[in-house]
Formats: sequence, C-alpha cells, structure tokens
Amino acid sequence: MKPFEGIKVLDLTHVLAGPFATYQLAVFGADVIKIEMPHDPDQTRTLGADPALDREKMGTFFLSQAANKRSMTVDLKTEKGREILKRLVKEADILVENYRPGAMKALGLGYEEMAAINPQLIYASMSAFGQDGPRGTQTAYDPNIQATSGLMDATGTQESGPLRGGTSAIDYASGTTGAFALSMALFQRSRTGKGQYLDMAMFDVSLILMSTHLAAFMRNGSHPKRHGNKVGVSTNCLFETKDGLIQLAASNMRQQRRFWQAIGRPEMAKDTNEERRADYERECEVIAEIMRTRTAQEWEDFLQGNHVPATRVRELRDALADPQLESRNIIKRFDGAPGVEGPFAVPVSAVKLKYGDGGITAPPPRFGEHNDQILASLGYSQEEITLMRSEQVIGEQVPDGTVREASNA
Repeated sequence: MKPFEGIKVLDLTHVLAGPFATYQLAVFGADVIKIEMPHDPDQTRTLGADPALDREKMGTFFLSQAANKRSMTVDLKTEKGREILKRLVKEADILVENYRPGAMKALGLGYEEMAAINPQLIYASMSAFGQDGPRGTQTAYDPNIQATSGLMDATGTQESGPLRGGTSAIDYASGTTGAFALSMALFQRSRTGKGQYLDMAMFDVSLILMSTHLAAFMRNGSHPKRHGNKVGVSTNCLFETKDGLIQLAASNMRQQRRFWQAIGRPEMAKDTNEERRADYERECEVIAEIMRTRTAQEWEDFLQGNHVPATRVRELRDALADPQLESRNIIKRFDGAPGVEGPFAVPVSAVKLKYGDGGITAPPPRFGEHNDQILASLGYSQEEITLMRSEQVIGEQVPDGTVREASNA
C-alpha cells in the first residue's frame, strides 16, 4: 500500500510550487484532481522547450509535475462551478490553493466555508508572503523571492553582483515543504480526527534555506558575502583541470588531511580551521597548480578512490547519462501520451521506500480530460454535464486532443 493511497486531494494550484507539492502526494498514491479555470489554464501548460507541446497545452513545465493527476476544468466564478467544488470537498481529504491571498474567501470558498462542509478537511494556502502581514496582498514568483529574501544578493561574486539561481529552487523547496506540511497535517488528523489550515509562504522557505546565514547575522551582524566558487577553505573550492572543472569538498579535518596526503603534499595539512583560513591563498595556489596536471574525470576517480569528496562539473546531459540513475528509479519514461506525440520523460521523486514505494501509473492529463468522469462520480447526469458545457461552467475536451475553451465573457 502506498503512503497516500485512499487520500483525495483537490489541487487548485498553478505554476510550480503548489503543483509540485501535490505531485509528490500523487506519486505516492493520492488521488489528485487538478482543477483549472476553463478559460485560464495553468500557465505551465504553455511553457517549455517544445512549442508544439505548448500549443497542445502540454508544455514541458506542466509535464514535469502532472503525472498521476486527473484534470478538471471548472469556472469557480459561477454558482454552479462553486457547487461542484463544494461537492468535491465533501469527500476530499486535502485542498491546496495558491491564488492571491483572499481570492478564495471572496468567492465563498475559504477555509471556514469549506471546513463547515467537511470538518476533517486539510486546507492549505500557498502564497508568496503569507496570508497576512504588510506584504500579504503582494504577488511574486521565484526570482522575486530570491531577490527580496537576500538569497540573490548572497549568490555570485563581488565582481558579478547578485545572481539569480540557475533553477527555480525556491519553488521546488516550497513544494517540498508543502508536501511535508500536508503529510504532517494528515498524521495529526489521524490522531485528533480534526482538519487543519496551513498557511505557507515562499518568503519563509527562502529564509529557511539560508539558515546558517540567518543565524550568523542574528548573532553578530555578519552579512553574507558573495564568494562565488571560492569559499572559506581551499579544499572546498572549484578549480580548473586539464579539460574542465573539479569541485572539491574536503570539508572536515580528516578529509583535508586525506586530500593533502593523496596529492603528495601532506605537509600542507592543518590542525585547525583557523590555520586553514589563515593559509587560504597559499593553499589555493598550490592546489590550482596541481589540479591542472590531470583531467577532471581523472581527478574525480582518483580523489574519490582516496575517500575525498570531489566531482567534476557536468552538464545536465552528463548527469542524466550517469548509470547511477538506473538504480534510483527517479525518472519515468513514456513512449508517448494523449496530447504528447513521441517519447518524453518526467521526474518521479527523490525518495525511495522499501515498502509501498512511489511510482507513475498515469501520464500527465490533457486539459479537462476527466471532466465527465469526475462529474458523474459526484452524481451529475449527462444532461446536467452537457448543460454546464453550454453554460461555460466547464471546458470541453474534444476527441482529437485539442481543447475548446470557454470564453472570458
């Protein structure tokens, strides 16, 4: 039995952080229903590396976090649309939304209203800055949070100035935190029988990701500096080799001694971190000269063989070709899927379980693919479903895989 088997999740989120949180539950067995506005699909459906998929509303951004989910389109600004959501809430365990703070409450779909329908419901709101406070009404994406939290200012070098991270790390960290929070609420409910409201902010997550910087500053005002690839001790730095770059990470005292012994300079080993920092420049010069004598892969093999953490800098294509991945089951490959012509692959999870492990059993869904199925399960007749289509309460998934959207009128 998978951990979240039997758990029903209503996913009213868009872009990356929210959908990634619910995706982790879907990977481990939850029945996740992704709910989108008929005339305003999740923007990730039209974002990615393949324009053809963008046109099909199956962009690679969407594919990366939508497998195992069912798709439903409902206009929550209509009375019938809100009634559909309320019927779903009656039998749901979790509802996750990341609309502008206050938007769901303004529709009569906030936590208090939903908890009155289902007292055991776990209702999570994910936002940029939280549901209240001076910034509560502001919106932001990952780069905005990197900028406003100080994380961007701590990234890069003194010469480069602040740099944005190379991936949407705040989004994915927020999604991971969200999945943990939802798991925690489910565990709490199993003991109390009560639902819960979760207020999660990307801004908060970004500060947690800088915990060591935060603690240092709060202790003595030590402001994080942009060190780039050169950090406090030489054996933790990035160096050029004969053909590429090697990242050393001989952090503790034992590792730095093994490193100096392995490269034939045991006299350079130090007894304290203070000594290492004091001799930083000379150590860097010595290491830089030695590292240029071999290729990056040769150094990785040699140093790892001597139990020294060291890895060559790779491109993504190299990382995905690593045979280690075959043993981790982190990627699911498809030969094709409805709305996606040709092979593609999606990430699964960074967690492996001995019993009831996660997995992908269904490809990412087309826009509104499961409208009829879900509405019928709620007791709506085919006549009622047809009428809701004509009234633009729901969208329509036509047989050829394209979507006929409801108008904005």
